[in-house]
Amino acid sequence: MTVWEELKARGLIAQVTDEDEIKEMVNNGKATFYIGFDPTADSLHVGHFMALCLMKRLQMAGNRPIALLGGGTGMIGDPSGRTDMRQMMTKETIQHNIDCFKKQMERFIDFSDGKAMMVNNADWLMNLNYVELLREVGPHFSVNRMLTAECYKQRMERGLSFLEFNYMIMQSYDFYMLFQKYGCNMQFGGDDQWSNMLGGTELIRRKLGKDAYAMTITLLLNSEGKKMGKTQSGAVWLDPNKTSPFDFYQYWRNVDDADVIKCMKLLTFLPLEEIQEMEKWEGSQLNKGKDILAYQLTELVHGEEEAKKAQAGAQALFGGSADTAHMPCTELEESDFAEDGTIDLITLLVKSGLVPTRSEGRRAIEQGGVSIDGEKNTDIRHAMKKEDFQGEGVILKRGKKKFNRVCLK
Repeated sequence: MTVWEELKARGLIAQVTDEDEIKEMVNNGKATFYIGFDPTADSLHVGHFMALCLMKRLQMAGNRPIALLGGGTGMIGDPSGRTDMRQMMTKETIQHNIDCFKKQMERFIDFSDGKAMMVNNADWLMNLNYVELLREVGPHFSVNRMLTAECYKQRMERGLSFLEFNYMIMQSYDFYMLFQKYGCNMQFGGDDQWSNMLGGTELIRRKLGKDAYAMTITLLLNSEGKKMGKTQSGAVWLDPNKTSPFDFYQYWRNVDDADVIKCMKLLTFLPLEEIQEMEKWEGSQLNKGKDILAYQLTELVHGEEEAKKAQAGAQALFGGSADTAHMPCTELEESDFAEDGTIDLITLLVKSGLVPTRSEGRRAIEQGGVSIDGEKNTDIRHAMKKEDFQGEGVILKRGKKKFNRVCLK
């Protein structure tokens, strides 16, 4: 099976500009391609995960990835998929986020010996002269056509700022510059980026008389058509300090039955033949499939040791084991207790990350969704003493799948 055939079989490919040309380049390791990452936070998240896996997959086949960090485009903000304008970030925040992205990308992509590049579009965008840019690029963009782009259409009713309207031009200019500076002949991105990507291929054709190519990858959606990688408390991050390896593991362990095989194909590096065998699984076998999915993805992001710990922690709680060593743990300090040496249950829920706010903690307790060491507790005034947390501590649980071991530091 060729690289291209595998991408299609896994369901990764959404739209392409010229399938025959792209297929030939990808199969023969001739693609120098880029994917852009705007530094809107200090960590990559599950939404970036599939793009990183695609870069890794294509690099393994001999192609050369360019990770484009949006130090320039991040100053504007991509309107794609947004119902409101992004919050403006300072240069310092953007630089900090870029530094965080770099460390995480190195877990997936081999940047040694010119096998891949990491480039910041601030290097050319921040020094542009406005009038010169208008003269150089402006004539090649039709406002009428831009307004038909999906990324703009969904914002027209609420109002699209001129700042964001320029985003397509900036992204197209990126491709134009990468083509000239690094011989980048292809751009990959999420399916919601199609219009922006076509803008780049068209600008290269008009300005340089050369062909460049674009391919979008399937968005990571669940069986209900909603984007995956979100929880009640927010995004699922790749940074272990923002989403612990255990919580990351549990996110994938808890995906719907209908999404298990699709996630296996899109995100793991397991052989397709092995995944196709799993398609026959039903009932309790599907739970085994979820364990495999969760372990594979946690190992990819956090390494083998953390994946084993997360797996052991899940088995300890849900398998009824007495082993609590690998459960997610919150350590209480002296300052967490009141003067009488107690701490209330709502504070415990917030402190352990089982609820984001005190009001949500109160609701969870009142609705019977909280237990301490397996005993349901519906008293919102319940408080615990310092000595209750000695030794291995207590197991605090919210709902069926969220739990935390709380002990003394």
